[in-house]
Amino acid sequence: MSGDRIAHVLLIVVTLVLSIGVHEFAHAFAAWKLGDDTAARQGRLTLNPLAHADPLGTLILPAFFAFSGFGGFGWGKPVPYVPTNLTRKFSMRSGEAIVAFAGPASNLVLAVVSGALLGGLLKFQLVGYDSAFIALLNQMIIINLVLFFFNLLPVPPLDGSKIAAWLFGQRADRVLDAIHSTGPIALIVVVLLGGKLISPFVATLYRTILEHLVL
Repeated sequence: MSGDRIAHVLLIVVTLVLSIGVHEFAHAFAAWKLGDDTAARQGRLTLNPLAHADPLGTLILPAFFAFSGFGGFGWGKPVPYVPTNLTRKFSMRSGEAIVAFAGPASNLVLAVVSGALLGGLLKFQLVGYDSAFIALLNQMIIINLVLFFFNLLPVPPLDGSKIAAWLFGQRADRVLDAIHSTGPIALIVVVLLGGKLISPFVATLYRTILEHLVL
């Protein structure tokens, strides 16, 4: 393996570890703010990415995908919460949707912040275009946009399924339950096809961030 390939794999893994850590923290924070401290009691209310890292989903498979040229993809340890503990100011479906959306929303925020930081560093010539930090920030934009759109797909166990259950109520339950009953098959199909589905949205928002914050 060449030095450049090793550097690329490390860049992808580091980016995913940081991004997934923020994603899972956002779930835990949203649940905590809505009244459930399950994740907090299990040490998940932290920005320490190691608390959220899954050895297979955050380290091994992302390294394999990056080495194989498939880009960055991975997941962290699911954040536990008890829906019945969430505040009754919202319906249970609403509370679960808020907790679910917090994860992807944090990735969108992280992508925008990374774009703003990237633009500021280049504008004031604080680092060069060939800097490793610039490469990291660029990957932070791309991978967080991928995580944002991918997790919004309405397929269990992705966050989008909880949002769909809130939007469509009982009308969505039968469909979501049927998908969930297939086990990992549906998720494998989404992983294989989801990239093509979300790539136009990722590309459009990536260009928008570059045009308004970087270039």
